[in-house]
Amino acid sequence: MGDVKGRLAGAPELITSDEWPGYPEAIKEVFGVVVTPRRTGKPGRPAGPRKEIPEGLNYATVHKEREQGRVVSVVTRVVMGALAVVLALLGRAKVSTSYIERQNGTDRHRNARKGRKSYRFSKEYEMHRALTYFTMYSYNFCWPVRTLREKIGRESYRRRTPAMAAGLTDHVWSLHEWIAFPACQRP
Repeated sequence: MGDVKGRLAGAPELITSDEWPGYPEAIKEVFGVVVTPRRTGKPGRPAGPRKEIPEGLNYATVHKEREQGRVVSVVTRVVMGALAVVLALLGRAKVSTSYIERQNGTDRHRNARKGRKSYRFSKEYEMHRALTYFTMYSYNFCWPVRTLREKIGRESYRRRTPAMAAGLTDHVWSLHEWIAFPACQRP
């Protein structure tokens, strides 16, 4: 969550996840604001400062019911915030973890060090981190994804990468072009 916060400008409006019980506390710890209650004037020790969820942050979870290894129903639940606000933020979409699950699957496929039950582990964290950056950025800039293509004619399509779909670039980069591109541009 701390890594997510570092990539955002403030708290997000909506967070979705599975039902792992550690998420609500992690969200509160990372995105929470410190509130010091006013003194009541009553006897006893005054309440100390505590973290509270900021106004406008909404959190919804997905619970998958399984029978004999197959998903038979999916139940969504709003944990923090208001249902009406969550529905408005989602628009026509649903609370889902499929996008991040697909991203994790692509990451494991492209980076053998992250494969499950394998001996291809990273001995050093910095090498693991470097290979993760390499696989994810090259995927986003250099790998056209079939489901992102744009129809430009009757039976012709324009190939697009995730970076093109996000508006970060206007063409599919070659791996050579991407590696040779300077990380810091000077005016």
